[in-house]
Order: sequence, then C-alpha cells, then structure tokens
Amino acid sequence: MVDKDLLSIQEARALVSSARTAQSKFSQLGQERVDTIVKAIADAVAKQAAELARLAVEETGFGKVEDKTTKNILASEKLYAAIKDMKTIGILNNDVSKKIIEVAVPIGVIAGIVPSTNPTSTIIYKSLISLKSGNAIVFTPHPSASKCIGQTVSLIRETLQACGESPDMVSVMSIPTIEGSGELMRKVDLILATGGPGMVKAAYSSGTPALGVGAGNVPVYIERTADIEDAVAKILASKTFDNGTICASEQAIITDNIIDAQVRATLKAQGGYFLQGECLEKVKKIMERPNGAMNPAIVGKDALYIADLAGITVPAGTRLLIGEESGVGPSYPFSKEKLTSLIGYYTVEDWNEACELSIKLLHNGGVGHSLAIHSKDEAIICAFGLKKPVSRMLVNTPSTHGAVGLSTNLFPSFTLGCGAVGGSSTSDNVTPKHLFDIRRIAYDTGELSYGHNTPTHSADVISKKESVNVETITQMIVNELKKMS
Repeated sequence: MVDKDLLSIQEARALVSSARTAQSKFSQLGQERVDTIVKAIADAVAKQAAELARLAVEETGFGKVEDKTTKNILASEKLYAAIKDMKTIGILNNDVSKKIIEVAVPIGVIAGIVPSTNPTSTIIYKSLISLKSGNAIVFTPHPSASKCIGQTVSLIRETLQACGESPDMVSVMSIPTIEGSGELMRKVDLILATGGPGMVKAAYSSGTPALGVGAGNVPVYIERTADIEDAVAKILASKTFDNGTICASEQAIITDNIIDAQVRATLKAQGGYFLQGECLEKVKKIMERPNGAMNPAIVGKDALYIADLAGITVPAGTRLLIGEESGVGPSYPFSKEKLTSLIGYYTVEDWNEACELSIKLLHNGGVGHSLAIHSKDEAIICAFGLKKPVSRMLVNTPSTHGAVGLSTNLFPSFTLGCGAVGGSSTSDNVTPKHLFDIRRIAYDTGELSYGHNTPTHSADVISKKESVNVETITQMIVNELKKMS
C-alpha cells in the first residue's frame, strides 16, 4: 500500500531542493533581465486569463468566469504595471552623504499557500512578486483546485523555459497533504500564506518566517450624507463580484435610521432581497455546519442558487440575499463572514453607534482586515479612520475592488495583511518589497575620536577625511555578492 503522506513529504523536499538550485543561478541575474522575465510571464498569463478563469470555475464551482478573468488580469497586467519600475535586485540605494549602501538580498525559496476561492489569480500574483524579488516559489495547492492551479503553474514554467531560465523557479506539489504541506513550510525560507485560518495558523506555527492574512468580516457603513444610489450600486457590485469569494467583500451593511427606508428601497430596486420569516430561517439552516463553520456548499454561489438550495422562491433578477440582524456573535449567522451572495443588515441612530457596531463586527472574525464607508462628511470619515482596528478603510468605493487595488491606488494584491491586531506580521498589501532583505553597508563617518591622529572636531573631519567613491565601491560589492551567491 502506497503511503500518500510519505510521498507528499518526499515531493516537498525534492521540489525545494530543485528550487534552491534554480534560485542560486537566478540570483545572479541583474534587474533588467529579471524584469524581462517577469514581463514575459505577465504577458503569457494575461493572454490566458479567461481560459484559466474558466478552468477555476469549472473545477471549484466557485465564482464567475468574467470576474475571475478580471482577477487574473489584475494579478498579471495591473500588477506588472505597479512593479515594473520597482528596484528589487542588487543595489537599491547609494546614500553618499550618509555613506550607506543598501543591497537587496533575496529571501531564497518561498512556500505559496493557495486557496480554492482565488486559485489561478493567487498563483499568478505570488509567482510574479517572488520572481521580481529574485526568489523561487513552491506552491501547495488546495486539493479542490489542483487542476486549474497546475495548469497555471505549467504556463509559467513554460514561459520561464522559453526565456532560458529554469522552470524550477516556480513549481507546485502534485500530492498535497497536510503532512506534505507541513514539510514544505519547514524547508523553505518564507511562507506566503493565503487561505483559511487553520492553514494560516499552521504557517505561523511552522517555525519558518511567514506573511499571512486573516479572515475578513467587512462592515460597510452608509452614512446619512452618502449618495445612496451610488453607495448601493457599489456595494452590490462588490459583494457579487466573483460571488463574494474575496475576503475583502462587504459582509454587513450598517445604515442610519433616518435613511433606512431609502436604503432598503434602493437595495430592492438594484436586486437585493430582504429575507423574512420562514425564508430567513430556511437560509440560516443552510448557512453553517453544526460546528458554526461556513457551509462550503454555498461558498461562491449566486443568490438564485442559494435560494433554490434553501427551498425558497425569490424574484427573478435577485442578486443578493439580505438578512436583518439584531446582534453580533455565534448566534447571529449574518454577523459573520460569508464568502457568498449573502449580507447582513443593521440600522443605527447615528455614526457613533455605527462606529461601535463596526468594531463589534470586526472583532467577530475580521479584526485587522478592512472596513468600508460611504459618506460625504469628512469629519466622520476621519473619525472612522482613526478608531477602527483595520489595515485598510475604503471610502466611497466598492470594498472588494478597493482593497485589492482595482478601484483605488492601493497596491494590486491578493495577500492582504491584517497587522498585529489581526494576527499578521504586516498590515500591507504584500508586494515584492516584502520578499527581500536589505543589507546595509555603512562606512565610518570620521566623527568619533579613537586615539592616535584621529580628528576630534567635525570641522577637522570634513576638511581632512578622504571622500569615498561610492559608485566604484558599488560595482565591487556587486561582484563580491555574485561570488558569494
């Protein structure tokens, strides 16, 4: 009998070993050459964006082909545009006045954890930021998305080979098990963890440095000064984008009592359906497993699918199912993260109450992640920004699109840090700059006295010390770094 766990562990070791060999050679390349390779891969996957999206939806059953195509384009074309001029290889900075030279040092081999909700776009994004910073990456795929993930990795490997570089710079486990993934995380130099809380926690517990993300339970506040038509349109566009599979999508609407009737009417006019009575109870029954975890059968599904599964009838054209809640916590399922076409709904007296409710919702499984607000009152917007335990606050924009950099100038990313409050090591949208260390080479300033014939006054130092030709030294350092790599 074949032991799958042992095979998975052995595969992890072999892939990391091959990646180290490839990365050792890749680390000798200059910035221009690396950028050429990154562009070639971005172009190749962008051409296949729609096909990769189709494969992902077909295999996982999550989301929409058109939206996954958009995510693939974000992870390739838009990401490349954001990183193409970024200095990530060799000498980053020569500060002649301070006599400090900064050198980028690649991490080495990275482990990429990939969720089933955003499989192909995550592969593209993590591959490009890893290669841009001189690193190899080995992926451990979610088993339910292994085919589309494998196809995406194959396309990247083919492009690497066509560029004359080792395809082992990007690889994926074909026998993913918990034990094999654990071995991979122990053998690499850094983990990029995107997935469920269990996998992210395992990454941080592995003993290997990790960049992980937390869950999102994003409140969105429609404040009384908001353009209600615009706010509702953006919330619906965001929450239904890829059927809610991005963790930055809105999970609960909060609005002021004074505009409640108008918000409700606008939601209904744009495809929102308020669940009531027996319909609400039937949907609640299929939302969760007995242990309170999200029911995977509804993840990434549209509103009509969920209604049919629950055995209820909703109007044709319904885009979003809305459940009113009176509290926050385990007994209130619409107060939790719902990676599907479901959203909670709350009313409050004013922005102060909305502020407190938002904090409660965030601490109910989304602390550190994101929050959205629709308002024209800059004082209230500022108050929300100062008080909320989030890493990004999205203003008058769809939360999904804003957080990943589609509708804002935030860095295009599918790894959204949640900061220390959310259990993450960063609060940033992760970029290539998170994937290399900086070696600082610092020269004596000549300002201290050490004894024999050493100037003691800064004026003497300035007049007597020899100038340092940093440009000449820079090339010497590059040459030495190549020898040591």
